[in-house]
Amino acid sequence: MQKTNCNPIQLHFSPYIPFSTQTQMAFGSPSSSSSNTRLNPKAKVVTPSPLERNGLASLDQKLAMAKRCSHEGVIAGAKAAVLASIATAVPTLASVRMLPWARSYLNHSAQALIISTAAGAAYFIVADKTILASARRNSFNQTQQSNIRA
Repeated sequence: MQKTNCNPIQLHFSPYIPFSTQTQMAFGSPSSSSSNTRLNPKAKVVTPSPLERNGLASLDQKLAMAKRCSHEGVIAGAKAAVLASIATAVPTLASVRMLPWARSYLNHSAQALIISTAAGAAYFIVADKTILASARRNSFNQTQQSNIRA
């Protein structure tokens, strides 16, 4: 006799509907969760987060916040890249003029590579830290606002 994997509840989740809404549609409201767990013991009851709002207005706010965070990161990264390129260009060019070893081994391509590597690294590190800090700050602001509304 062969065992067949037949699941009495088959779910097909849509990427356009929030997950908490889909689970409520599939399993009913949280008050009726006990009957659903009796039918399907593997069913997880998911309560919606107070931060998750269903609507286009909240989606627009989230997109605007993401654009603002990324723009802040780009500006901070560009400032850091300018400072890093100046900070590496001065000693690199000075060492090429003064040290015989650097004069013979560091041609123009190597000098440009040293300066641009430092600038690129500074840009990405500072931009990443700025975006993460602003996202963290915004998430704390959202939790505080949801606690005030509750």
